[in-house]
Amino acid sequence: MIARTSTALAAALAVLAQPLAAQGRQDTPRLEDLIPDAAVENPEDWAAQGVPADDEADAQAQQPLGPDAALDPMPLVTIPWPEDIDLPQLAPLEPDEDEIEFVQFEEQIPRITTGSEERISDELVLVFPNERSLFPQREEFITRFTSLSTIEDLEDDDNIARLAAQARADEELLTQLLQVYGYFDAQVIRTVGQVDDATDADLDRPAVRFDIVPGQRYTVGAIDLGNLESTGDQYPSLRRAYDIEVGDPISLDTIEEEQFDLDIALGESGYPFAEIDAPTLLVDHARTEGDIDMPVRPGGRYVLRNVVSSDSDFLSSRHLTRIARWDEGDIYRRSDEMDLRRAMLATGLLGSVELTPVVVEEPTATEPGVVDIEAELTQAPLRTLAGSIGFGTEEGIRLEGSWEHRNLFPPEGMLRVRGIAGTQEQLAGVTFRKNNFKGRDRILTVDAFASTIDYDAYDARTASLIGTYERVSTLLFQKAFSWSMGVELVASQESERDADGTDLQRETYFIAALPLYAQLDASDDLLDPTEGWRLSGRLSPEISDNEGVQSFYVRSQVDASFYQSVGENTVLAGRVRVASIPGAPLEAIAPSRRLYAGGGGSVRGYGYREIGPLNNTGDPLGGRSLVEVSAEARIGTGLMDGAISVVPFIDAGSVGLDPIPDFDTIKYGAGIGVRYDTGFGPLRLDVAFPLNPGPNDNWVAVYVALGQAF
Repeated sequence: MIARTSTALAAALAVLAQPLAAQGRQDTPRLEDLIPDAAVENPEDWAAQGVPADDEADAQAQQPLGPDAALDPMPLVTIPWPEDIDLPQLAPLEPDEDEIEFVQFEEQIPRITTGSEERISDELVLVFPNERSLFPQREEFITRFTSLSTIEDLEDDDNIARLAAQARADEELLTQLLQVYGYFDAQVIRTVGQVDDATDADLDRPAVRFDIVPGQRYTVGAIDLGNLESTGDQYPSLRRAYDIEVGDPISLDTIEEEQFDLDIALGESGYPFAEIDAPTLLVDHARTEGDIDMPVRPGGRYVLRNVVSSDSDFLSSRHLTRIARWDEGDIYRRSDEMDLRRAMLATGLLGSVELTPVVVEEPTATEPGVVDIEAELTQAPLRTLAGSIGFGTEEGIRLEGSWEHRNLFPPEGMLRVRGIAGTQEQLAGVTFRKNNFKGRDRILTVDAFASTIDYDAYDARTASLIGTYERVSTLLFQKAFSWSMGVELVASQESERDADGTDLQRETYFIAALPLYAQLDASDDLLDPTEGWRLSGRLSPEISDNEGVQSFYVRSQVDASFYQSVGENTVLAGRVRVASIPGAPLEAIAPSRRLYAGGGGSVRGYGYREIGPLNNTGDPLGGRSLVEVSAEARIGTGLMDGAISVVPFIDAGSVGLDPIPDFDTIKYGAGIGVRYDTGFGPLRLDVAFPLNPGPNDNWVAVYVALGQAF
């Protein structure tokens, strides 16, 4: 049959292999001639008849073959078929001693039977050895793991498949965290669905348990710090800055932290070009140690010379060198470089600053090299047009606007034009200010202005020229010690009011003063202190000429404030102010130079400068002595992520006619405020009530400002 089949296939291939041209012969049968008429008339009956047998051999070919049927002759096969072949029996293989065997678990996964259980949540439990010395970092480890756990991060949905997937991720996390603390042979045994001795059916929801076996903590082996020893006599201090020694327990956190500590130490010891590669740890399980390799290339040691400006016409090299905190020849310190950058940005003249140490002289075997600091400057917008509008219950409407150019007179020479239009005050003035004048953080200011003031106590038309030279705290640089000195020249026409409220005859005053100021600041923040204290004093000797009558007096004032945190969210704050004007009677002192109390920074609940001895119309006369006391509690809340706090407060104040306070009349105010932490400083809203108001005092006062009241 096989031979016949092969012959038929050969014939078919021979036909298919004929050239296409041969198919065009006239004797080639057409497809229609090969299809019987019976197949066309009734195809289903014709197909059921099968293939017709042309002869007996074909009929036999249609019969099924049995397993013992003989094969048809194959003329092309000349090799005889083998008969009666006996295959040898293969011997069984002996087991190989090196053969890998699969572990057969006959018991459940082992657990720490005497462990200490830490239940993180309803579906997450960690189990540690009872002996805490085996893993003393337990609390820190749990906090860290909880913040990263995927089981803790996702919602509880009682899904065992979800828990199993998360448990695998948390198992890897636990292993990584254990290695962070130096436990490189630790075991973490994961169990999903059963966390206690209870069965799964006893659990409220599926849970995950991790049994943690820390094992031995690895220690530090060898330490290679590259070329650090090339620093010579600086090496001992630099090596101490890298506070890891052979034999210390391994902590990957500490290795990273000490890299930064060494980098800081190099930057503060005169090495501006020092480079440190990322540390690597080679763990040796046989020694249970890890070797630290951290290549250090200190570079040379240098001292500082000058600052070189990229735009000397805008900010000169000489000016930038003056505001730097180093002197020529001082050893290079990275903190001095960063401080200079902050000071330059604080001028408000620069959008960005890039400082780069540049070698002037290379170091020798015995002497350090010399570097300049190149400053690449990008100017910021220099002109500002500003305006504001406000309303106070005691001050009425107030409109204020200004225009300024911050570098009209380089370097750092500002000119400002300003004006005020309000219910009680009108002003027009010009201010010239020179920052960093003759020294770092020193400011020269000349201010000329004319104003009219209409208070209940007095009416004044004033022209003033004031010059000050000062070193005071700013929002960027809070200073422990601030001071100012100045000269003040004032020409003022002022009048008080009679019992009918009519302005009395105006009197002209020419005043010259030498105001002095000093402050010690031990608080922790300029706008929102929580700890510490402040103590400041003002002293201003003044001479006044009133219609040819000259008077001499001294205006003095002392302020003290104290801040104390109580618990996590409350700050208690207190303030005392004492002022006095000895040397001249009240009538010889211009009303605008007398002492008053009241307002948002004084005794809240009363109008600005509306506390003091009263005339027969009930308006304050002003005085020659003043005492104020304030106390408040700044209580944080959880509102708006803790940005909101409430502040109950009480204030008291007294103004006397004599230089020594007599406390004949004490005004009290109390209220509550709200603070909103803007990140820049607290925005203050205070609502205060006068507890013993006078005839002209309103029943409530509202104050809005930036920063605390004191």
